[in-house]
Amino acid sequence: MTDKSEQSGGDAAVEGAQEQGPPAGVDDAQKKKAPVKAEAKDEAKAEGEAKAKGEAGAKGKAGKKAPKKAGKGPEMEKMSTAGRRNRGRSMRGRSRRHTENLKKVEQRKQYGMDDGIKLLKEMAGGTKFTQTVNLVMHLGIDPKHADQMIRGAVSLPKGIGKTKRVIAFCEGEDAEKATAAGAMEVGIDELVKKISGGWMDFDVAIAHPRAMGKVGRLGRTLGPQGKMPSPKNGTVTPDVEAAVRDFAAGKIEFRNDAGANIHAVVGKADFSDEDLKENILAFIDHIRKLKPAASKGAYIKKVCISGTMSPGVELEVSQH
Repeated sequence: MTDKSEQSGGDAAVEGAQEQGPPAGVDDAQKKKAPVKAEAKDEAKAEGEAKAKGEAGAKGKAGKKAPKKAGKGPEMEKMSTAGRRNRGRSMRGRSRRHTENLKKVEQRKQYGMDDGIKLLKEMAGGTKFTQTVNLVMHLGIDPKHADQMIRGAVSLPKGIGKTKRVIAFCEGEDAEKATAAGAMEVGIDELVKKISGGWMDFDVAIAHPRAMGKVGRLGRTLGPQGKMPSPKNGTVTPDVEAAVRDFAAGKIEFRNDAGANIHAVVGKADFSDEDLKENILAFIDHIRKLKPAASKGAYIKKVCISGTMSPGVELEVSQH
């Protein structure tokens, strides 16, 4: 009996100990270790996800192009336009005088020579200076082809109302004659050195063929300004004296632009109607004689005259 009671008592003690759990010190230690392990697992998991995302992003950037930015909406475009408009000097519209002159010109109408000149002089009056009369011709040529280029120089019968500053690349007797004819500077070596140093205070340069070996160095300086001597426009010639005299008196150079247009000065607004008419007809006839053989169809498509501050007037001219 005693052994059975002791055995039952021991079993009851074991069951009580199991129900009560581990000792107090052991339980507290386990509770402290549990959150530390959980935090370590969470950190490791977060690092793994971040690494995976980084690798995926690198692959995506290597294999795909960056998405395009969304375009500006209408409100943003208005704001940017307003900002550009307010930045710096505001753009000026047409003056009241120019607007009134535009009403005098009938659009798409070709005026006769006498009527066109009369209308132009009427619109060119009333300014504080004498306006220059310009002529523009639109030609039926292809500027991309060298054999259809139009270039040269011409002296108008009534001049252009102003003199030009002319220099001459020549020496010896030719230099003396050029100076007497009106050249403001003559010489070769010293003049080339002076222009290379930045001096450009002249309008036309004339050169003797013997000087072109040294003048050719100035191609990059004079070429962009249209002042490089050339045989095509008469500024490279053995007769330096005659060339200086002609250009100083107002001989004009011309060359077609990329749009097949030729621009030229044909006088001043204070010229008489007959003088302007004579200059205009002389220039048109000169251009007509230069028609390239490769040009087909209408050669002179359009002719307009205008003042420095006046609208253009289209003239009625034969196309051939």
